[in-house]
Amino acid sequence: MGYLIKSESENRLAAVRKILEEKNLDIALIYYDECNIANGWYLTGWCPQFESGAVLVPRKGTPLLLGGPESEPFAKQDSAITETRNFPVFMVPDEEYPAATIIDFPALFAELNSTVGTVKRVGLVCGDRMPYGCYKGIVDGFVGAEMVDISEEYLNLRYIKSSWEIEQIRAAFQLADVSYLAMKDAIKVGNSEIQVAAAGEYAARSRGATGFGFVPIVGSGARGNAVVPTATAKIMEDGELVMIGIAPKVNGYAGVMGDALPVNGKYSAKQIECMKYLREAFCLTRDMLKVGLAGSEIDAPARAYFNKHGFEKYLVCPFVHTIGLNEAEAPFFGPNSKDVLTPGMTVCVDVSFFGHPEFHGVRIETGYEITENGAVPFSPMMEKIHMDLDNF
Repeated sequence: MGYLIKSESENRLAAVRKILEEKNLDIALIYYDECNIANGWYLTGWCPQFESGAVLVPRKGTPLLLGGPESEPFAKQDSAITETRNFPVFMVPDEEYPAATIIDFPALFAELNSTVGTVKRVGLVCGDRMPYGCYKGIVDGFVGAEMVDISEEYLNLRYIKSSWEIEQIRAAFQLADVSYLAMKDAIKVGNSEIQVAAAGEYAARSRGATGFGFVPIVGSGARGNAVVPTATAKIMEDGELVMIGIAPKVNGYAGVMGDALPVNGKYSAKQIECMKYLREAFCLTRDMLKVGLAGSEIDAPARAYFNKHGFEKYLVCPFVHTIGLNEAEAPFFGPNSKDVLTPGMTVCVDVSFFGHPEFHGVRIETGYEITENGAVPFSPMMEKIHMDLDNF
């Protein structure tokens, strides 16, 4: 059983075909791999194990899933697009599949010319992310066809979420809440970082999480400086802060939480000072989640606040990013961003600094649905925690 419902699949294919019509393109090729899963998932609700691939969408006709033979049976069961073709360039290198039908791009080009008509113009999504051999195989195989980059147009389709997408994201944030409580309970002097991560993963998986947007973040003490540290066997010590984060997924869509908690259960005076800096900046940013504001405007108040207190050299990440199929995806509302906050967007306020000589690295994060009437928290619980300047 796949994750993507039929109506969503049909609407998304129609939107891609509209791009093809507007740009007078015959087909679109949307490349994906383990680092670019969302591009393929958006149309299929599926991603392969081990292999890479591409979704081929003709202006008229049946879409195809281009990949490797190891994931082909998996695709036919779970992908919203089940017509498949196998290519060496998408396969595990040097692996043999003697029973599989494997073709090359000239053969695909000939097939398309006979089934969907003469292919003269091909729209590529993330051609710049393809391995050289893959890109060359497509260009050489589609002899005489013009390659046109449509990455921006395709990615823009994902900026505004449908009601179904928002429903999945909201459910994922509910799982993040449960994971937060489980991880908080596991943070104790003498426990390992791995125990904390395991508690969060189990809480989400046992309640239906279909995956995670990133490997859970657990960094105690100076390990918080790693920005996105994954859990190790390090034992948490009395007096340390531990930075945590987890991003459960529901039907491919991510929720998230981030916080920094005292290992011994009680913030010290200095740790309270640290957390107040974060929460003040969080409140300033939360107040800027207004329809019509550009990223540079949203980012400015918290950045000015941190600069006032000497944190500018410890800032690594902007304070607001979009959340969806990836825990963090475009548009990113950073200090130079011209992207405008629009109803239907789903975003996270993600306030952090790293490399501080006393406080190390810390992050707090939660998410919002942007509506005509303002920002609606996906997690009222986490919003309350992050906006409370008095209780620690």
